[in-house]
Parts: sequence; structure tokens; C-alpha cells
Amino acid sequence: MASHAETSPQWKTTIIVSSSLQNHETNRMLSAQQHRIRFSNSVESGAFIFPLSGTAFLLVDPQDLLEHFEESGLIERIKTFVQVHRNSFLLLYVPFNGKKELEVLSVIQHRFFGSSLRILPVRNNAELVKGMLTIAKATSKPHVDRIRDRMSLARAHVIGSSPVWEMLRDIL
Repeated sequence: MASHAETSPQWKTTIIVSSSLQNHETNRMLSAQQHRIRFSNSVESGAFIFPLSGTAFLLVDPQDLLEHFEESGLIERIKTFVQVHRNSFLLLYVPFNGKKELEVLSVIQHRFFGSSLRILPVRNNAELVKGMLTIAKATSKPHVDRIRDRMSLARAHVIGSSPVWEMLRDIL
């Protein structure tokens, strides 16, 4: 019997990538999975944009920041990114949890608390690619409809087989 992974076609999409990431390992990994990569100078440095799912990811490596990262312009870059992209994610590349990495994470969380920015700490390029693709696939049109349908079925099943709902029906 064939497994679900063998019978379903591999998901492929177009990704707009910042030209600053042209030599980044993630591009090779995405290309190996047959995703179409388009490089652009007009997107924020460090950005991956998935147009079909409406998601955008900004890659930040604390090792590339100055000693006092508040002065590096990172907060302004993130602020602009969140204003431009409605469904935005920050990929915080932290291969280990050192003091500087935790400080950067803490400041960003406090500064953007309540905004639409979601922060995804990643430890390596494989996690980075897997996280981006999982989120982009789950929010792309045919998949989001399928997920919504499954959730509706699950909800109907729970309501239909719940003893509490049966008791309420009997009372009314």
C-alpha cells in the first residue's frame, strides 16, 4: 500500500528572494525541491516572499549585527518589513542560545508585541527551509481550503458525538 507522501504530488511554488541572499545555502535547498526562485533587488535585504500564500520571511542572523544591535537599524528594518507585508515572519537564525541571541530575541519580542510579526527561531538551514515551506504551504490557497474543510469536519464530528451536546439536545 502506498503511503500518503508517495501518492500526493510534491508541492512547488515560486519564491521571490532578496538578491542579498543569492549565494545563501537555502537557495540551493529550495531549488533542489524544484521551487522556482526569483531574485529581486527591490525587496528588503534578507527577505523570502511567497506570493501565492501571501507570506513573507525576513532572515536575521544576530552574528551579523553590531555589538549594540539597536544601533544597527534592525528594528527599523523589521518595522518596515511588517508594514509592507501583512503576513510577516522573522526567521531568527540562532544556532545556539548564547547571551547575545537571547537578548536580540527578547528585545524584538518586546518591541513587536501585539503586532502581526511572528518570530520563528531556527538553528540551521534545514530548519529554516522546513519552517518557511510548512507555513507557506499551509497558507496557500488550495491547502488552506483543505485544512478549513478538515477542521469543519472535525468540529462537526466532535459536536455530533459529544455527550454534552447530547445532554443539551435532550434538555431542549
